[in-house]
Amino acid sequence: MDIELLATTAGDHEEMLGIFNYYVENTTATYTETPVSLEMFDSLMCFDQDYPALTARDDDGVMVGFGILRPYSRIPAFEGTAEVSCFLRAGYTGMGIGTTILEELEDCARQMGISSILATVSSLNEESVRFHIARGFSMQGRLQGIGQRRGRRFDVVLLLKMLD
Repeated sequence: MDIELLATTAGDHEEMLGIFNYYVENTTATYTETPVSLEMFDSLMCFDQDYPALTARDDDGVMVGFGILRPYSRIPAFEGTAEVSCFLRAGYTGMGIGTTILEELEDCARQMGISSILATVSSLNEESVRFHIARGFSMQGRLQGIGQRRGRRFDVVLLLKMLD
């Protein structure tokens, strides 16, 4: 499948929210228990005009995924570090779309002078942990048992990728 990566616009957020809320309702990939509003989604994603946010669209213009980079911290010592989030529409995993989004975000990060990217993933989302490790992230630690979702305790897995 051919996909086109586009810079995210404010008009895309509603469609992105639909993808995100699918994971809220049907998986343990998110930290939230119930679907979120558009305002809450924007707050959770921490969109920053100085950092890239991308949508992936198929040949028919359907949004099949999105990814964003955001500052890890506003403290100057960490300006070379960003955090990444990526979500794919249900039924579109395993097709290379997530890899394509991640690679483009990494290229953008390099151009911005970012040298390290973090991903924080629920330990209940083993597929995402495997995805990141297969793409060069290394596990740096776990915040054990700090979350609870659907009555299950989970760890936050800290993953890091150093960029060339």
